[in-house]
Amino acid sequence: MNTALRHWKEAATVILAAGTRHKLPVDSLTRCVDKGTSAPVISEHSNLPDRSVFDYEVLLLKRSGTSGFMPNAYVFPGGLLDPSDFSSEWFDLFQSFRRSPNFGLGFVKQAPETRPPIFATDRKKLGSLVPGDVAFRICAVRETFEESGVLLVVSKEEESTLFNSIENNRYSQPELTRITDLCDKSELAKWRVLVNEKPSNFIRMCRELECLPNIWALHEWGNWLTPTGVYGKQRRYDTAFYMCCLQETPPHTLQDEKEIVHFKVIPLLKILHSYQAREMWIAPPQFYDLSRMCRFPSLQNLHSFSRQRASEGCEQWLPVRMVSDSYYISLLPGDEMYPEEGSCQMDVTLKTDQSLNELHQGCSALHRIVALDPYTAAAVITITPKYNQLLPFTRSSLRTGTSSQL
Repeated sequence: MNTALRHWKEAATVILAAGTRHKLPVDSLTRCVDKGTSAPVISEHSNLPDRSVFDYEVLLLKRSGTSGFMPNAYVFPGGLLDPSDFSSEWFDLFQSFRRSPNFGLGFVKQAPETRPPIFATDRKKLGSLVPGDVAFRICAVRETFEESGVLLVVSKEEESTLFNSIENNRYSQPELTRITDLCDKSELAKWRVLVNEKPSNFIRMCRELECLPNIWALHEWGNWLTPTGVYGKQRRYDTAFYMCCLQETPPHTLQDEKEIVHFKVIPLLKILHSYQAREMWIAPPQFYDLSRMCRFPSLQNLHSFSRQRASEGCEQWLPVRMVSDSYYISLLPGDEMYPEEGSCQMDVTLKTDQSLNELHQGCSALHRIVALDPYTAAAVITITPKYNQLLPFTRSSLRTGTSSQL
């Protein structure tokens, strides 16, 4: 890889889905939206599933309007990798799991040569005893705690049970993650301040509270790399995305009042409806992955799928921007128009004067997000997703006034 062009930082984020306190009819929960390939159609009216059939909510955090990266956006919790996430002290803390493959996480089936660089990099050659798959999950847990106050850990009492389950190959049973109540709210707030001040204090916190980051609750979901020409070369992030399904809404959620100014635990469909209504803005990765989750009204089904699918691996997605006077497109890998040299080294924005109809009709393989403005987007997809992933529920509304504009 040409490192001269690497103008990005590594990061990790968690999609936190939490069960609602009210119960829904069983027949509603077992009904799953059709998983078939969607037609390359952008309709005039939203056709999202009925929000009443979903039994979970999603945690989103609103970034500050003064942030240099995605100001005012609602995002999943997460942040930058810190050197302390690879500290050898973690190697000591995870002593019980060091002999288990990848600290009990196991390994993906994906061929090493096709793994995204963020996962394929041999961290041992960089001097770390902690595997990358472990360190990125530690980062995601730490950043989630810093930004939202949600602490995903395993207590000392739970550690032996977890270890035995892993050793006996029984940890594959789908169980929703439970928030461990380690200490009172005031002590947790004290630790949160310390970890925000210095990320390495997260190691100290885990030692003193006798717990481990619950890396086993985070399931590999995807990898997005910020496109060029959006936030400048110094505002690009290679981000590992993980899925985590919680039994119920976290009890101590609170924004950090720095980069994060507001948080919401909000029903999945309400997020997408609010986005369409211009009440909140979500970036393309959030839009795409939330639309994927629409395939699962049941949290338990989403959890089971994400656990099983994680072993397949994923590919790195660097959106390539195509712009015209009336719309812009984020081309994704697999799209017929995605440049052959499409990789993290690419620094390109394509231009076109074709209408959307002309652009779609000329391609048989479509994998793109089309937007008329920041609040009017739709995924247009005809390809079969790799690594057993799902297509997003794509029929989102593009309000254009007249369909002839498309």
